[in-house]
Amino acid sequence: MNGKHLTVSELTDLIRLNLENSFSLVCVEGEVSNCRPASSGHLYFSLKDAGAKIDAVMFKNKLRSLNFEPKDGMLLRVRGSLSVYAPRGSYSIVCDEMEIAGAGEILAMLEKRKQKFAAEGLFDAEIKKTLPRFPSVVGVISSPTGAAVRDILNILNRRACGIKVIILPAPVQGDEAAQIIAARIRQANQWRLADVLIVGRGGGSLEDLLPFSDEAVVRAVFESRIPVVSAVGHEIDWALCDYAADLRAPTPSAAAELVSENLSAVADFVRLAGQNLISVMRTRLERARLLLKPFDPKDMEYRFRAILQPRLIRLDDAKEELIGAISQKCADFKTRIRLASSVIEAGSPLAAMERGFSVVTDSRGNLVRNAAKVKKGEKLNIRPLKGEIEATVEGIII
Repeated sequence: MNGKHLTVSELTDLIRLNLENSFSLVCVEGEVSNCRPASSGHLYFSLKDAGAKIDAVMFKNKLRSLNFEPKDGMLLRVRGSLSVYAPRGSYSIVCDEMEIAGAGEILAMLEKRKQKFAAEGLFDAEIKKTLPRFPSVVGVISSPTGAAVRDILNILNRRACGIKVIILPAPVQGDEAAQIIAARIRQANQWRLADVLIVGRGGGSLEDLLPFSDEAVVRAVFESRIPVVSAVGHEIDWALCDYAADLRAPTPSAAAELVSENLSAVADFVRLAGQNLISVMRTRLERARLLLKPFDPKDMEYRFRAILQPRLIRLDDAKEELIGAISQKCADFKTRIRLASSVIEAGSPLAAMERGFSVVTDSRGNLVRNAAKVKKGEKLNIRPLKGEIEATVEGIII
């Protein structure tokens, strides 16, 4: 005991140097426990397996790159370095990277499958169906004993208690889950059991959510003639059926809200619209009354008379002028007709014959205009105004 000795700090420094230099990069897999985010933004937790436990920390600048939220019970794979905390004489892993154990292979498989489905057009936005605003029946494909179904029923009962709910039971994890979920979707379409379908479950690990990324489920969702709402896990969770569905909901509760119109809100909207309509009509009627107020019946009669009287006078004057003009024209035409008749009568052969003139024709019926054309002894016909005279030429005087 009298030999050279080390202080606690010196011993701890030696341990720290050896550990940190020897384990500058480690990759450790274990179950998360005692997970506690600090107010500083850092995450402190432990990794354990059946035989040991080690503390770990991930600083907030590294946490920002995570696409999931670490929780107790999750199986994680971390990469980092060992660090010794001298004041407590403890060591821990300072994590630079973190992923769900097996997530790398699963994510690669899901990404490959996602690209395949996208190339086939299963995720195209233009084929998405519109959800009915007031569905009569909502079909729920999920575990009948899960919290997701209870949340959906509670919200539908609160927001739209008249909606009928049909639960199509299916396991939401395990080897048989995908085929049963796909079969339930096809059954709902075959028998037209609902106006809209909610397909989903509560949160879970990436492995737990794999049935909802299965090809059978994704194709069943794509082929469904009934609009489908995908509600898989929590908001940060995702599955391939989210992309094939007509609408993705971040949670089952949100899915229930999306498929049900709040009836009380609709009633309030209708009531408010009715009040606004009555108010607008009253305003317009009052404005009409104000505009019509100066126009009482007597005043209106006076105004109409003031407008019509000058026009009636002008009409009477125009009528008299027209009658006078027509009368004058008629008198002028009568005079002209009388003069024309006199001229015609004066030129008439009958008028000449009334004055003693006769028409003389020879035996051939030709008019005799020149005595020199007649021969002595020729028969002539003399036609006075009345009767006829037959004569024989005894002599000609030229």
